[in-house]
Amino acid sequence: MLPSEVRTWVILVIVLYLTLLIPSTSQPHSHWAAKKRLMREKVRKMFYHAYDNYMIHAFPHDELKPLTKSYTDSLSELGNLNLEHLPQDYNGSALTLIESLSSLVVLGNNTEFERAVLWLSENLRFDVDARINLFECNIRALGGLVSAHILATYSTNRLFQGSYKNQLLVLAEDLGQRFLPAFDTPTGLPYAWINLKYGVMENETTETSTSGCGSLILEMGALSRLTGDPRYESAALHALHKLWSMRSSLNLLGTTLDVVNGEWIEYSSGIGAGIDSFYEYLLKAYVLFGKEDFWRMFHSAYLAVQKYFRHGPWYHDADMRTGKATYWQLTSLQAFWPGLQVLVGDIAAANSSHREFFYVWEKFGVLPERYLLDHQMLHPTEKYYPLRPELAESTFYLYQATKDPWYIEVGESIVNSLNLYTKVEGGFASVRDVTTMQLEDHQHSFFLAETCKYLYLLFDDSFLVDRNYIFTTEGHPLPVLSSWHERLPEIYIPSNWTSVKREKQTGQASSMTLQVCPATTLNKGHGVQHVQSGCHIPDAHIDHRCLSDEECGVDCTTCRRRSCSMAGYCGLWFSI
Repeated sequence: MLPSEVRTWVILVIVLYLTLLIPSTSQPHSHWAAKKRLMREKVRKMFYHAYDNYMIHAFPHDELKPLTKSYTDSLSELGNLNLEHLPQDYNGSALTLIESLSSLVVLGNNTEFERAVLWLSENLRFDVDARINLFECNIRALGGLVSAHILATYSTNRLFQGSYKNQLLVLAEDLGQRFLPAFDTPTGLPYAWINLKYGVMENETTETSTSGCGSLILEMGALSRLTGDPRYESAALHALHKLWSMRSSLNLLGTTLDVVNGEWIEYSSGIGAGIDSFYEYLLKAYVLFGKEDFWRMFHSAYLAVQKYFRHGPWYHDADMRTGKATYWQLTSLQAFWPGLQVLVGDIAAANSSHREFFYVWEKFGVLPERYLLDHQMLHPTEKYYPLRPELAESTFYLYQATKDPWYIEVGESIVNSLNLYTKVEGGFASVRDVTTMQLEDHQHSFFLAETCKYLYLLFDDSFLVDRNYIFTTEGHPLPVLSSWHERLPEIYIPSNWTSVKREKQTGQASSMTLQVCPATTLNKGHGVQHVQSGCHIPDAHIDHRCLSDEECGVDCTTCRRRSCSMAGYCGLWFSI
């Protein structure tokens, strides 16, 4: 036995050692809180560097050209890859200012928001001879105006003292009315292009994308709810239902189609360009409007994606008719998918894919537009990065769902890369080639509407406290209001979790409404109810026997692909 004084000193030394070795519980919290404050201010400076340069060098034209400190009237060019039918007398619609309105509110700059709203109220007009892309104009201009109108009048966030008289809503309704002639087709599917002054042009192309006619319901539905005019929601809803009726027996849709004859032009499908926001709007329309029909469509489409597109953490393209893989590629637009999966409740699957996207970001410094997975190389012509927000968006959603500080580090990496590679004296420039970091003279309006907004919300989510919002595909917030539908969707509360009541017992289930990943258990009386995930794909045979991996499904508790063992049974025999 040691003398009592020696034992005392030994204990004191051990306590001191452990104190120095193991930081107090408050230290990690204070570290990350300080980190978030620092990064929030960096993002604030990014936004105002982009915004101020736009206002100085480009306003009231559409978008900034940061290298030459000039402007482009790009609303008529968005989606117009061949730059056809460009107007001669179009001088812009202050597109970047419209896109920046909700971001100004998120950043807490109500003074600049009010100034911008009043300028638009007095000066913005859509009676212009300009051929525009319906989808792009809907998500950017109409969505920006509708969202800003709501933010200007929201009962808990009234920003004006009597000077706002619904001017933005009047502008939004005028724009919505100019959209309606596009839906006058035999199928009800809208033309991709329409002239704001004269309607559908003679000999207009009848080709459009799945996103183009299936991603209008949030903005046009909100416009109908705000104005009491059902025509906007009705047109968008009819197009969405027609599009869903064209799905294959596998519940897959192609990416391009003809609006007159209702036939598919491109049968290859995926979760990227041409179809991405279609999936997003099915789920978010259910959240916003509460119609079960939206949920049924989304759930079927989501399971089809998991079954036919998913390969480990990646999602390849596949033929909508057969489910056979067509293109093995990563595109930057696909990076929105983990964020959508967070809203669905598939957190594990979302995290898995997000880490792969971030791996590619780190490899090149930014996320290239297209990366060939089967060859592990860049696409030879699509090596650019136009300041896209999708990776930042998914990072924000995953941090909200998990509070894992690793996502703060991801956000810091994104912010540092943007400042290192794309910041110039006149704003932020797109990257033309990620291998050389050669820049392109274009600052897209979505950089202020989405990229900066999602990064800011990652580090400071005070805008969302005690409020329910969904974000459109262009990052414009729309509040979830009980007055917009018969009942609030049970799947939606800010934490993405909801209480499911069973015989006076309450347990936790994900926003997938009893279909979560990984599986959880709910207390039900004295028993236990097992809950399967939304990514679950059953084995081909009920006895789990198999001859090949193709006969095995996706595990319901881990969302991992099952494989066929040498003994002929499906199971988790190896890690993907």
